[in-house]
Amino acid sequence: MKIILLGPPGAGKGTQAKFICDKFNIPFISTGDMLRAAVAAKSPLGLKVKAIIESGKLVSDDIMVELVQERIAQSDCVNGFLLDGFPRTITQAEALTNAKVIIDFVIAIVVDDEDIVARMSGRRVHPASGRTYHLKHNPSKQSNKDDITGETLIQREDDKEEVVRKRLQVYHQQTKPLIQYYQNIDEVKFISIDGSGTIEEVAQKILDQLI
Repeated sequence: MKIILLGPPGAGKGTQAKFICDKFNIPFISTGDMLRAAVAAKSPLGLKVKAIIESGKLVSDDIMVELVQERIAQSDCVNGFLLDGFPRTITQAEALTNAKVIIDFVIAIVVDDEDIVARMSGRRVHPASGRTYHLKHNPSKQSNKDDITGETLIQREDDKEEVVRKRLQVYHQQTKPLIQYYQNIDEVKFISIDGSGTIEEVAQKILDQLI
């Protein structure tokens, strides 16, 4: 089962990816994972990627597709894989298609922008332990204090409203067009999932479509 997972930042892709990968015994492959694995393996492609990263340049779409092909050729992908974070743009998707990388399912988790902003901007974190709270959905017992240590909670930079809105803007410009792209490819089953509701409810909606 070869899957691409799409959705805006804060839609819960990482959480749902774990459910899917555990259910179907397939590896979760993110852009960062691929880059790190290639560099660590010191393959010819990995050495090329290392040089590009160290020079401060962006890894090209062609090389990213090569990385995908190298990664999915490994033995743990025999039952399939789940790609998250790639492709991000139409150009990358076209390169993936042209490279004959077969995809069975594209799952788009759809969540309203304002719900995303409320989800992410309400998060608070205890830096030392990583414990996470939410002002509305999972508040700490004492305002802005960790339940265990009493230490002050922080709002991560990525969770600040202005940053979230900027990330959503980039998503709509660059990544959202992938939805229409994959809807028009007959060989791919496109699944749109309402990402509102509990984690378990969303997981069940996805599994109902995949099984």
